[in-house]
Amino acid sequence: MSTHINAANTGDIAETILLPGDPLRAKFIAENYLESPKLYNEIRGMLGYTGTYKGVPVSVQGTGMGMPSMGIYSWELITEYNVQNLIRIGTAGSFHEDVKIKDIVLGVAASTDSNYIHAFNVPGNYAPCASYELLSKARDAGEKLNIPFKAGNIVSCDVFYEFGDWWKKWAEMGILAVEMEAAALYMNAAYNRVNALAIMTISDHFVTGERSTAEERQQSFTEMMELALEMAVK
Repeated sequence: MSTHINAANTGDIAETILLPGDPLRAKFIAENYLESPKLYNEIRGMLGYTGTYKGVPVSVQGTGMGMPSMGIYSWELITEYNVQNLIRIGTAGSFHEDVKIKDIVLGVAASTDSNYIHAFNVPGNYAPCASYELLSKARDAGEKLNIPFKAGNIVSCDVFYEFGDWWKKWAEMGILAVEMEAAALYMNAAYNRVNALAIMTISDHFVTGERSTAEERQQSFTEMMELALEMAVK
């Protein structure tokens, strides 16, 4: 059983999946962390692999950039492939001096400027939030691996290149960082009663102007990957 964007057959994808936006990050994780990884998808260049980590089946799938892309991939993974635990591993831009480059941030909730919620026809505003089950696993995994992280509200935005000091209003409300996918993932997961959590490494800093390289984004944010993989086997 394949879809128009995924070549996987029933049973090819594990119940727990890591979701980097960059398909090359998926390839890096499969080749460096998974045992006997099998490529199940390369349609549109969105590489997907399933292998085992510490004996537990785990998949990793690229999703592309933005909520529309995340929305499509995560919806099909849940509804067509019965994925139960979806862990986004991506990058984000910090709004605060004490949230530094290479810090790990967990999105307890994901504010958004997107109209993605319109598909669900709710009669008011909706607050997308992470699964408490996965947040608990992240806490335990972080303590076991001695990997620190910050947790709080993030914002998922539709526009990457925005002008002016728009981000300062979000910072005033305690938003830790900005990214582009978590809110859609959380909405899909909530509607379908599965677990989701977004874990991001800070790659850009709105206060200091620091930026990570493309290669660093693909291959050097290994603590985030290891945290997610340890969660996957709990």
